[in-house]
Amino acid sequence: MKEKNLEEKKQEEVSSFLKDNFFLILNCYNNKMRKLNVLVAGCTGYIGVQLIKLLIRHKYVNIKYLCGNSSVGKKISFYDKSLKSKILPIITKFNKKYLNEVDLIFTALPNGEAQEISNNLLLKNTLIDLAADFRLKKSSDYFNWYKTKHKSVKNIKKSIYALPEIKGNEIKKYNIIGCPGCYPTSILLPLIPLIKNNLIDTKNIIIDSKSGYSGAGRGVHKKYKNKNLYDSLSAYGVGFHRHNSEIEQELKKFTKDKINFIFTPHLTPMFRGILSTIYLDLKSNVTFHKIKSTLTKYHTKNFFVKILNSNTLISTNNVINTNYCFISICKTRYKNKIIILSSLDNLIKGGAGQAIQNMNIKFNFKSNEGLKI
Repeated sequence: MKEKNLEEKKQEEVSSFLKDNFFLILNCYNNKMRKLNVLVAGCTGYIGVQLIKLLIRHKYVNIKYLCGNSSVGKKISFYDKSLKSKILPIITKFNKKYLNEVDLIFTALPNGEAQEISNNLLLKNTLIDLAADFRLKKSSDYFNWYKTKHKSVKNIKKSIYALPEIKGNEIKKYNIIGCPGCYPTSILLPLIPLIKNNLIDTKNIIIDSKSGYSGAGRGVHKKYKNKNLYDSLSAYGVGFHRHNSEIEQELKKFTKDKINFIFTPHLTPMFRGILSTIYLDLKSNVTFHKIKSTLTKYHTKNFFVKILNSNTLISTNNVINTNYCFISICKTRYKNKIIILSSLDNLIKGGAGQAIQNMNIKFNFKSNEGLKI
């Protein structure tokens, strides 16, 4: 009887695998993976252009459509001259008919627009969103932070908040993949392992993050026209930046303790890069060595996360134009207090590169495929 039950269980597991990976299996023949037909919506922003520059390196991707609203008829090389020699589609306006011809849709659009596209997805489609449309798991939270109703509530439950180093192969199960924000990526990668292992006081976390101005999009130049953007440091969203919502949501998954943190972002007079400085209190009897060993062990198999030697002073220059996140744990004058430095490229690891990581997981490609920059 037990043998029969085991056999039935195996059959159910095989059936479930085939069901979850049906369209992935269709992509395989003669031990080769055919190229995925890809559509990029919102292709002309800083993140969209960066995404294209990475996708053209990916040997399993064919860029079928580039879509934009105000750029119809233009070549993508208008926005980045390094793409001039590449054979790429002319930019067109998105049409839901395109969904019949593509496997994967990347959306690097203003918040709200990927929700509408998600309502038209076909069974064979996967959507990877680089905005905030599928980061929050409650529509009420989305309304509270983004001040507009979610247009695809039914699809929130069908989506995953996909931080690749944390969610891993769970991402394979979903056809709607929400990529984390750039700041949260730099913050959650060091904090989640520490909170999961009950090593830090969760009631007193202070996060100071600084980003290149590309993180605010192309419109930043007009917005800061009279604020000397290129020669000054500007705090913004103090106390209430939207990224607070996803940071809190994700940290709460790993502890029953109350979480109190202060997050303050800044725009700096550089184009790209993020450096987050995180101030932490250790729980009693937790040593500096324990913190270091826990983070090192947790991220050992995470190719794009590097735990550096203790007290290493890092800068954004260490990581720009890469998909890496560098993390350094630093001592202070007080044994129960530490400082963590976490740095990444907001356009790559905090944006386009992370989206490609999620694609690689979903479609069983090598983790660094298309990301050998």
